[in-house]
Amino acid sequence: LGVNSGHLWLRKEWRDGRIGVGTAARAVYWLGRYALGDDRLDDAMAQAAAVYADDDADAMAQRVDAWFAAEVAHTVRPGAQQAIAQHRAQEDTLVLATTSSQWVASQAQDLLGFDDAVSTRLGVQAGRLTGTLEVPCHGPHKCVQARAWARTHGHDLADAWFYTDSYSDLPLLEAVGRPVVVHPDRRLRREAERRGWPVVDWGTA
Repeated sequence: LGVNSGHLWLRKEWRDGRIGVGTAARAVYWLGRYALGDDRLDDAMAQAAAVYADDDADAMAQRVDAWFAAEVAHTVRPGAQQAIAQHRAQEDTLVLATTSSQWVASQAQDLLGFDDAVSTRLGVQAGRLTGTLEVPCHGPHKCVQARAWARTHGHDLADAWFYTDSYSDLPLLEAVGRPVVVHPDRRLRREAERRGWPVVDWGTA
């Protein structure tokens, strides 16, 4: 995407009055750290999940769907669409690995025509959010989830491509056979140059 969807969601929640000044300030701080490639997000993700404790899960899904269609769907970079088309032509399995929630991941999967997705999953019980992370999918956790998906579906990450812009995804970049860096943050650009990984430009949405 040509935007950080986390920033867009934060702005929406602020506009709608669903979060206060303190929550917004903490979120801005951690989004900034993420943009700099910080992968120490466990506390931040737990705090974010806690904000939605006891919210109706169906209502959350509807809010995400409407927001994604209005503010995110049009931000796909043209190079991303081309890369997806190339992999699809090669009959590769396309899997989205994202720090975003299960509802955002579902929308992105449908939009991009991916076969499956691994994502952060917020806990849900009896139709309401528990305020906890059921499955984390950031930093090293994303690599764990990708390995588990590959193992379950008979794939080997050594044969896989992985595209990312964030240094926080370094564990998964190291795990795949074909890492590709796209519009990277500064730490990831330095790391890619050091390791000789390709750095690509996918253009502007």
